[in-house]
Amino acid sequence: MAQPPAAAAGVLARVAELLDDVPDDRGGALWRLSESGRQLDANIIRIPPGTRVASHSEPDLDVLLCVLNGGGRLETEDGQQSLEAGNVAWLPRGTRRSLFADEKGLVYVTVHSRRPGLAIRSAAGSEGGEAACLLNRICPGCDRPAEDVSARYCSRCGAQLAS
Repeated sequence: MAQPPAAAAGVLARVAELLDDVPDDRGGALWRLSESGRQLDANIIRIPPGTRVASHSEPDLDVLLCVLNGGGRLETEDGQQSLEAGNVAWLPRGTRRSLFADEKGLVYVTVHSRRPGLAIRSAAGSEGGEAACLLNRICPGCDRPAEDVSARYCSRCGAQLAS
């Protein structure tokens, strides 16, 4: 079986330019790794000053978080830790965490193994009809489905969900 062509190595984003192009009060994903054939997912996320990413966990994947700009704090079941540019945090799968941005805001990159694509399939044992459309629950910033049906914002990256 033939191997897929290797992706070209190189610079994919310039954080300073990403931040220059975004108003100070905008949060969510500023950039995401989208190259075909990749084995990783990565996102650059911005939390506006004085806001937070609500408590959530990643049940299946370890996540590496690196603070690029600003500051804030990370809260887990084990307590809280200050975050500043240059900090790297490891979040083992299943870790429940919240992120809080200080007055400068918080910009960080997350990296984890690539998830398999979302698949639409019928509900087991359903009595006909079509499965409910969940597109309004898929985050435009990080492509994760919201856990709460009535969520208006992504608990992972803070992006506003479609209504």
